[in-house]
Amino acid sequence: MQPLPGFRDFLPDDCAFRNAIFARWREVCRSYGFVEWDGPVLEPTELYKKKSGPEIVAQLFNFTDKGDRQVAMRPELTPSLARVVAAHEREFRKPLKWFSLPQCFRYEKQQRGRLREHFQLNCDLIGDASLGADVEVIALAIDLLRAFGFTAEQVVVRLSDREFWTDLLHKQNVPANQWGELLQVIDKSEREPRERTAEKLGSLASPVFEILEGGGQSEKLEELVRQMELRGLGDFVKIDLSIVRGLAYYTGVVFEVFDRAGELRAISGGGRYDNLIAQLSDGAATLPAVGFAMGDVVLGELIRETPEVFARLAEVVSAQSALDIYLVIAKEECRADAMRQMQQLRDEGWRVDYPLGPAKVGKQFQTAEAVGAKVTLLYGDEWPQVKMKTLATREEVLVPNESVLEKLSSLRSS
Repeated sequence: MQPLPGFRDFLPDDCAFRNAIFARWREVCRSYGFVEWDGPVLEPTELYKKKSGPEIVAQLFNFTDKGDRQVAMRPELTPSLARVVAAHEREFRKPLKWFSLPQCFRYEKQQRGRLREHFQLNCDLIGDASLGADVEVIALAIDLLRAFGFTAEQVVVRLSDREFWTDLLHKQNVPANQWGELLQVIDKSEREPRERTAEKLGSLASPVFEILEGGGQSEKLEELVRQMELRGLGDFVKIDLSIVRGLAYYTGVVFEVFDRAGELRAISGGGRYDNLIAQLSDGAATLPAVGFAMGDVVLGELIRETPEVFARLAEVVSAQSALDIYLVIAKEECRADAMRQMQQLRDEGWRVDYPLGPAKVGKQFQTAEAVGAKVTLLYGDEWPQVKMKTLATREEVLVPNESVLEKLSSLRSS
């Protein structure tokens, strides 16, 4: 039996790699004052239709539950966020700075960087309409990548503004009910032949291409870049008005993060969505918001393809996975004493393992090396003394049984 298409098994090394990414995400988010929350994996299908329209159903793992309710496994967390904020926003001081690490599910064709299940980091700042909120969220996206060791030569944040385009469409007297379709055309212009885009744009082709070729200016985006430069992050950002984000709910600044080589899908993307919470809560809460999501699949690919970044994370994984102590039981008569001491060590927070049954001493030392133990404690002829061996230096000392904890503590602090 194999996993379903687009789903993954996480063997111990894979799980350790994934958890190291999660730990770095949490660390950086908390340094920005963001707090973690989560929502249910299963929601009413109507919640997602309300946000994205009935066509979203084709991309959902949805079914009728035993209570005859139409439900779906979450494809994203933003609709749940809107529901929760509408119900509880009065309980919290604004702005809300929330992050989450949901596992999401989409029934779609899997391809490189996009599976049918993935984990993603969601970061949302709710209740502040100022440009400062956009700056804070984009800076967070950058620092999340810097925390892994990525530089401005390796990743870039491409900045744009939906309002810039909607202002243009308004000036060109385009009916508002056509804006969404035209914005999607502009969003796809980088991936389609120019002639195809021009055909879809019609009379708008000339002014749109002029802007895409560098003829557009946005004071808002220029100020955003200046704010990033004040933080020393200016080299990470670039104004690129071809970024529109196809989702209709964005209302202002939008951005996407890419590898500079352009070999992967977007690592992250988001923007301002000031009307979505009101829309999804039927007006129960009207709050401006800005946020982004960063998926583990594309980020994991980029980490693995960047040797110095992968090596850095691998060191963290190795350190977190390694044992502190392995007990070598040379004489079975000492096993009971070793077990008593093992429990004391574990109670003190040491990571300890031991042979579950009789085994040759040489094999036990091989196991200790294989699992990355730092120290072995040998229980044998020397009892009630224990032979302590530091595997990195091969140094051995005899330690009275009652002094083992003290000796280990001195090694930990040195």
